[in-house]
Amino acid sequence: MIHKERTMKSENLESVARKLVAPGKGILAADESTGTIEKRLKSIKVPSTEENRRAYREILFTTAGAGEFISGVILFDETIRQKTRDGRTFVEALEQQGIIPGIKVDKGAKPMANFPDEKVTEGLDGLRERLAEYRKLGARFAKWRAVITIGEKIPTRTCINANAEALARYAALCQESDLVPIVEPEVLMDGTHTIERYFEVTQQTLESVFHALYEHQIVLEGMLLKPNMVLSGKDCPQQASVEEVAEATVRCMKRVVPAAVPGLVFLSGGQTDLQATEHLNAMNQLPGLPWQLSFSFGRALQAPVLKAWKGDPAKVAEAQQAFHHRALCNSRARFGKYTAEMDAAKAA
Repeated sequence: MIHKERTMKSENLESVARKLVAPGKGILAADESTGTIEKRLKSIKVPSTEENRRAYREILFTTAGAGEFISGVILFDETIRQKTRDGRTFVEALEQQGIIPGIKVDKGAKPMANFPDEKVTEGLDGLRERLAEYRKLGARFAKWRAVITIGEKIPTRTCINANAEALARYAALCQESDLVPIVEPEVLMDGTHTIERYFEVTQQTLESVFHALYEHQIVLEGMLLKPNMVLSGKDCPQQASVEEVAEATVRCMKRVVPAAVPGLVFLSGGQTDLQATEHLNAMNQLPGLPWQLSFSFGRALQAPVLKAWKGDPAKVAEAQQAFHHRALCNSRARFGKYTAEMDAAKAA
């Protein structure tokens, strides 16, 4: 018999997971590490000070009406502790919009010993204690990213399995701490590989991940998967069409992702904001989807915001408009109702 407390916890995790993939909504990934956010700010010639990082994220988190399209936001350790200019914690500012706060908890992908060009994600040491603290700070879900690289003779089975095991151990600790785990095994699009090769590696990776999740007794109804879309490698001469990407991605997911998982929140990794929206839209036009197909975009939601803001306090309204528009487009894509005209009209 399942322990009563575990049953109650599972029901709570399941309701949070379902809210995160509510129809028409998706997740904003604002969990860039200090190094990554520095790159983003450098691209618009803004120094990466704590105040600039705070001011930039306040633009995103206080955009009026964002809660219509954004169900959750993944925060970084620094961000979950920061406040808006009017003194509310970022967690409070999000909750007031009906947006669920989440937290990135891994410590980054590090070179894997004895496996050149492959990485394994670290951060399991002390994770139980960190999760308890984040739960107190208001987080309701967490995220851990593994990175799989395609190249000559890689990925190896050892690398895939090591990352799958770490993802499953993280997910188990999350569910124990009453946090919904977002499981992110990202197969990178860097390289010359074809869409067929990308499909094969994505399938292998997900098979290994779900095997590990079963072994660690993860309640599938109380988790979300953050997979990559199945694309042509960035430098592949033959680039797949939007329809081919949508078809290959859904076929791959149907082979390995159990229907008990409430939703898939795709990452945008390496795609432009428009490509990511088009691919999500085309997937949602396909029949017989057993899960909600949603998004957990970082760059694909933020690129236009940075471009509009450029660190100028007078441009905050314009930057928020850009964020609102991208979130709206991706919300439409969740129903398969996005059109290129929506962006053309905005540009005009």
